[in-house]
Formats: sequence, structure tokens, C-alpha cells
Amino acid sequence: MARLKITQIRSTIKRVENQKRTIRALGLRRLHQSVVHPDVPQIRGMIKKVAHLVQVETVESDDGRIPRGRQRGKRADEKAASPTIADPPTQAAGELQ
Repeated sequence: MARLKITQIRSTIKRVENQKRTIRALGLRRLHQSVVHPDVPQIRGMIKKVAHLVQVETVESDDGRIPRGRQRGKRADEKAASPTIADPPTQAAGELQ
């Protein structure tokens, strides 16, 4: 299934409210940010509404899957680098049990 890479290239400052809301609904928050959405009529309609503010590229999937959107919470690289629980600390030699 084809996907669409949508990049915001123009600001929403001094734009009508429905265009600002459409940009937010597409998942765009700042200039030059890109998001990937499936190529469906609903997304195409949103793009048509704000075509003067975005740049659209068609991206073909390698394995046929649609990638998930931006993850909430920790970033993927932070999850991989998170420390694991090691052995409990041992008591110092001078401490009594």
C-alpha cells in the first residue's frame, strides 16, 4: 500500500482557523516536520485543503506495513538505552548484618 510523506513548508500564522486545525489533525506541529500517512481519501482531502502549506511525496512501503506514528512518551533510542536493574548493592565490609 502506498503511503504519503507530508511535510509542512509554510507557516499557519495568519491562516484561517480551519487550515490550522487541518495541519494539526495531520500531525504537523512545526515547519519542516514530516509525517507519514496511508494514501486514503480522507487524508487526500485534508491535503487538498492545505496544499499551499505542505509538500507531499509518495513513499512505497518495503514490507507492505504502514509504520506507526510518533510514539508517545520516551523516544525509541531512549528506551533502548534505559538502564537495567543490576544485582542489589552489597554491604560494605565494615557494616554489621
